[in-house]
Amino acid sequence: MQDKNNEFNENRENGRRRSKKNTRAITIVAVLVFLVMLTGAGLGFLTASIHTMPSLKGEIRPAVSSQIFDVNGKLITTIHSVENRLPVSMNKIPKNLQNAFIAAEDVRFYQHSGIDPRGILRAIWSNMTDRGISEGGSTITQQLARNALLSQDQTIKRKIQEAFLSLQIERQYSKNEILEMYMNQIYFGQGAYGVQTAAQVYFGKNVEDLNLAECAIIAGIPKSPNYYSPSSNLKAAKERQAVVLDQMVKYGYIDATTAAKAKNTEIKIASRPATATPTTASYFIDYVTQQLIDKYGADAVYKDGLKVYTSLDLDMQKAAERAMEQLPTRRTENGIKQPQGALVAIDPHTGYIKAMVGGRGNDQFNRAVLAERQPGSAFKPFVYLAAIESGYTPASIIDDSPISFGSWSPVNYDRSFRGPVTIRSALEQSLNVVTVKLAQQVGIDKTLYYAQQMGISTLVLNGDTNDRNLAMSLGGLTRGVTPLEIASAYGVLANNGVRVEPTAIVKVVDRNGKVIEEHVAKEKVVVNERSAYLLTDMMKGVINNGTGTGAYFGRPAAGKTGTTNDYKDAWFVGFTPDLSTSVWLGYDNSDYLSGVTGGTIPANIWRTFMSDVAAKYVARDFAKPSGIVGARVSTKDGLLLNDPNNQEGRNEIFVEGTQPTKVSTVPASKDGKDKDGKDIKQSDQANPASDASTNVDKTAPPPPSKSDKNTGTPLAPPPPPKDSGKKN
Repeated sequence: MQDKNNEFNENRENGRRRSKKNTRAITIVAVLVFLVMLTGAGLGFLTASIHTMPSLKGEIRPAVSSQIFDVNGKLITTIHSVENRLPVSMNKIPKNLQNAFIAAEDVRFYQHSGIDPRGILRAIWSNMTDRGISEGGSTITQQLARNALLSQDQTIKRKIQEAFLSLQIERQYSKNEILEMYMNQIYFGQGAYGVQTAAQVYFGKNVEDLNLAECAIIAGIPKSPNYYSPSSNLKAAKERQAVVLDQMVKYGYIDATTAAKAKNTEIKIASRPATATPTTASYFIDYVTQQLIDKYGADAVYKDGLKVYTSLDLDMQKAAERAMEQLPTRRTENGIKQPQGALVAIDPHTGYIKAMVGGRGNDQFNRAVLAERQPGSAFKPFVYLAAIESGYTPASIIDDSPISFGSWSPVNYDRSFRGPVTIRSALEQSLNVVTVKLAQQVGIDKTLYYAQQMGISTLVLNGDTNDRNLAMSLGGLTRGVTPLEIASAYGVLANNGVRVEPTAIVKVVDRNGKVIEEHVAKEKVVVNERSAYLLTDMMKGVINNGTGTGAYFGRPAAGKTGTTNDYKDAWFVGFTPDLSTSVWLGYDNSDYLSGVTGGTIPANIWRTFMSDVAAKYVARDFAKPSGIVGARVSTKDGLLLNDPNNQEGRNEIFVEGTQPTKVSTVPASKDGKDKDGKDIKQSDQANPASDASTNVDKTAPPPPSKSDKNTGTPLAPPPPPKDSGKKN
């Protein structure tokens, strides 16, 4: 019996083994079949890609102009397919320019056969380590194949075709011929194709006459023809020039002394010929066009008949341009009126740029996007937001009294001090000393954190010169801010603490009607909605009875003036529940505005524009979130007042739980006078008709020393705000 059981168990075990073997065999066969099918599909796709790629003679398609439309489908402009190209032979191209391109774009150009695996791996490593600012994975031959024969589509098919065409080009042409074709093919912005045209457009000379500094500028442009164009952004072009020169040193084309001399060589940009009156939305058109070129390539924009639907509202754009006609003209330089200005209007709920004025004239420098200017007191709301998020209320009292930080003693505009004041009153009257004290108490890093979260990307947080000092609370920044970013940042308050990235392009359709791009708004909660509401209510007071009364236009609105201490920059930035708009005024060369403040011309321009476009929006106040309560408090100590007739009180709002519980002991004034016999200002009474010129906002000079800088370990950023129901 025992033998039978053993035999049975042995047979069962053998059956299990055979079953496992069969299962393993079936699995192996299935995997092999799948791999064969996958390989066959891949080879089929590869074969189809090769068979459908254009020949080296080029695929001739008639060029079709692209069209740009506004948000309502109205045609703004047509981008004509005209190439400004002057081919030049290799013996006319300076060796410095050839070497600059090779160092910046493809250092192994003379070693590879069209595709550079080492270059691809190097680019991947550089991107992973965030050190690949000047080297890419595409060879010069690949770029030539892409620009001359293919589209800019980021598809596997296009990449395969690009690789095979590159190999063919390398077999058919010499390296010098390839480099010559590339340098005559590449787009350099401003409608210029090829190095000869670029030399004439930017420097007014032939390519053979370029010096090393100019060669490095030219070689740096194709990475982003919009951003690195010396005509529109000389600062960025010089930064890119330095990268190119450093690459040339790295790979032995020049020595460090020669590079340093080139970096210090003055760059003289050729003046552009005077043209007719600028077309409507000319700066916005350039902004959109260059974004498209950066994404799809110049050929796609100028030849492929794209239909580009944008966020712009033509009616609002025309209103913005009319409002900017209030800018004074004190002189004209190179055909450009000075001082200059910029205006940006953004829908805070969608991020749509509804109007953009980047200056006045025919120049290519879009000040709305590229001008980094000192914001002055327009930066103060970030300090007050950090204070509210730290537990301060609009009724919190700060002593407006003298204080020093090393050799720096901040002062108010009128050089006087008011004693204990509420932070609401301090913001309305743009008191510098109170703002600096607040920044010190809540922490420098917390203010910078919220500024960044709300969209200010130009802050400098590291290095010997940075923004981690108390001067930043008054807008004394290392780089400054742009009108576009500060309008977007203020829009976070209008949108209940939710940030939406600003956008200009809503949809792009190709010549066949295929949608190749469609914008999807990305929302992120960056500020608690109750804190946003409290700060908004305080900023309403700036317009109703503070430094910004010149911006009052009869609807609920909030905002802030900004004037730098040297009168080089003047701002008004404000918003309604549906529109956030910034206005900047200043000279391109940082001359002085001679007394112009944010509460005068910028506020008037803002008011004119907002009044003109008001009919597009339903008049409404800012929506109050739950958890906001009211109480009557003393403006002297911030505590409760039981006497409704006390003239030193105001009705204040609080986040529920933060309202005062103690009763004020400050005796009431019976005659409306303070202890010095002066009239008491009732900060809770709107006074939109007051003269803006008497409410001047001005920041104090930045500290001359670093004695107030936070040199210790950086503070940890505050925790993210709780989700208030909006999408992240």
